[in-house]
Amino acid sequence: MTISIAHLQPIVALIAGILILLVPRLLNFIVAIYLILVGILGLGLIH
Repeated sequence: MTISIAHLQPIVALIAGILILLVPRLLNFIVAIYLILVGILGLGLIH
């Protein structure tokens, strides 16, 4: 698998989501879940 610009955004979203989860606050938690879901959807793991 080659990593292109189309794959970069979901990967960054997943990394950002995981990092935000490490500092748990309510708003950060909601944003983290959103970023993780966007990342998963962007990678095509869930249709």
